[in-house]
Amino acid sequence: MFDEIDPVDDGDIVAAPAKIPVPENVADAVRTLIRWAGDDPTREGLIDTPQRVARAWKEYCAGYGDDPSYHLSRIFEEVGGYDEIVLLKDIPFQSHCEHHMAPIIGKAHIAYLPSNWVVGISKLARVLHTYARRLQVQERLTAEVANCIWENLKPHGVAVVIEASHACMTARGVRTPGVTMTTSRMMGVFREDERSRKEVLMLMGV
Repeated sequence: MFDEIDPVDDGDIVAAPAKIPVPENVADAVRTLIRWAGDDPTREGLIDTPQRVARAWKEYCAGYGDDPSYHLSRIFEEVGGYDEIVLLKDIPFQSHCEHHMAPIIGKAHIAYLPSNWVVGISKLARVLHTYARRLQVQERLTAEVANCIWENLKPHGVAVVIEASHACMTARGVRTPGVTMTTSRMMGVFREDERSRKEVLMLMGV
């Protein structure tokens, strides 16, 4: 296992420090993979690659050390009686699929219909990034983001739509670039009321 580290908070992006200790067994695992791929891990260009790969994966998977619910713990009740949809569109994210550990690159639209309070909009992006920085499948990522908002903010409705490209499909296997996968999760009024669902989807532009 990696040593515990404190992430560096840079606005909405949480990144691991540039240099952290890499256990030798992790570096050896990367060297084994390089050999199996057909290259020589001792050649000049690959000497430091095991450490770089290990640190990169610690950063890619920083979400395992973060609690998404924490980002929704600070709420605001003084909103002047606002009771319409709150929507954050086109949130870029990157994740990795749990089947091939290949990149998932896309954008998310997150909306909720508040009950008695709202949350800072950057917190919606933080919830997304926390779950995205774990090994994922897009369907689960969509559900996890929606469920977290539903359980912590207790709104009248939650809608999450994710559009993403999967390198496990575009760069290997069927090798079909330009394909986008769309998943959605509707809860509360957005699931039960057709007019509300159409409104939020129209605002999202999907």
